[in-house]
Amino acid sequence: MQQQLSMLDILDSNKDDHNNKSESLYYLTLSDVAKLLGVTWQTVRNYIKQNKLKAIMLNEGRDYRISPNDLCEFILSRNIKRETEEDNDINIQMDNIYYNKNTKNCVLYYKNKVSISEVFRNIRDVELELVEKNNQYKYLDSVFWGDNLLVLNKLLKELKGKIDLVYIDPPFGTNQDFITYNGVTAYSDKVTNDVFLEFLRRRLYFIREFLSDRGSIYLHIDKKMGHYVKLILDEVFGEENYLNEITRIKCNPKNFARKAYGNYSDTIFFYAKQKDKNIWNDIKLPLSDDEAKKLFPKVNDKGERYTTNPLHAPGETKDGPTGQMWKGMYPPKGRHWRYHPDVLTELDEQGLIEWSSTGNPRKIVYAKDHEGKKVQDVWEYKDKGKGNSNYPTEKNREMLNFIIRNSSLEDSIVMDAFMGSGAFLLEANKLRRKFIGIDSSSYAIDVCLRLMKEQGIKYNLYKVIE
Repeated sequence: MQQQLSMLDILDSNKDDHNNKSESLYYLTLSDVAKLLGVTWQTVRNYIKQNKLKAIMLNEGRDYRISPNDLCEFILSRNIKRETEEDNDINIQMDNIYYNKNTKNCVLYYKNKVSISEVFRNIRDVELELVEKNNQYKYLDSVFWGDNLLVLNKLLKELKGKIDLVYIDPPFGTNQDFITYNGVTAYSDKVTNDVFLEFLRRRLYFIREFLSDRGSIYLHIDKKMGHYVKLILDEVFGEENYLNEITRIKCNPKNFARKAYGNYSDTIFFYAKQKDKNIWNDIKLPLSDDEAKKLFPKVNDKGERYTTNPLHAPGETKDGPTGQMWKGMYPPKGRHWRYHPDVLTELDEQGLIEWSSTGNPRKIVYAKDHEGKKVQDVWEYKDKGKGNSNYPTEKNREMLNFIIRNSSLEDSIVMDAFMGSGAFLLEANKLRRKFIGIDSSSYAIDVCLRLMKEQGIKYNLYKVIE
């Protein structure tokens, strides 16, 4: 009996030397290959007749056998089989093979994973009932109550390619209920394992369609699921559009009794729709007091911190002005003035040159003029905790504010498809961005709308009617 192989077996067989003839022990039928590729056996036969897939011909061309290595080469050479389907005037790129070259030749396989074309098919069409109207916009500065997949499907035609920034903090597949400090169940996170991964993957494909060419997404996830989600993000957005994996310190150090290190961080994945085109304001962080003291150790009579830098640099300039005399002195041997002598005179008149007791001039640089430090990929934005938050999983507002400022503009539309208390939307409104928020939890909707009313935000509320 022929041994039955899975797609993982086929891909694994490609590690062997192609000259190794041991593969001849296992050959695949047209039906075997069809099941692995998710196509019909007639399609596989056409691949063979078109010389796209190598095969051994049997019974004068009435039957074929395919080796695992030849099938693997076929998959790797094809990238993704893509075709464009006109579906409600929306062009959606589709595939019928689960291999994607955007993922460094890696694919995450799990039960019930559907093709990209199926992601966008057979979604129930729903109506959006306008429950509250407080502004003149259609869908912008709005909250949507219902399953976010149904809402995204409904909004796609109207807002495709118009969103500059998406932040999502989806449930982490924890298989537990999240209870508020007063005992109310905010939401249940009961979708786990492969079901959770496919749940998230389908929504990410929709989100990608919403993003503009200058758009980006920040996905907040627990470290237990992060490595799986990274592969899905590579599949959806392309590994080439990966920007950062940010480690976020979320709380104070823990002292668990378990035999493992303390867990006081989670992960934020940052991807662009198109790398190097994404909005990037490169916001700098101010120096801490300790950093300012280290970098600017001197203090003047006004209490201002400063340091001094040399006025000369390596390399001689024999004929140019930076090699000439200034204030009765030449630059040291083998060096030249950093500035034209006229500029040096101007700096001296402005009191920006400090002279040593031996007559050595150095430029004064003040701490107050420092542009700040570049943000790295470890952030410390601790959450307030359940008792001091509006929602069990509410994230640090300063962090959300920073994300919005760094990756969007005042004319941008931003979205949170798992909005919870709406903290991201509230910060977006402060920064004059148009927002879209979606959640299926009635508790989340109540909390979000209460906070918006308290802050005088003119929102619209839509409810899914199935």
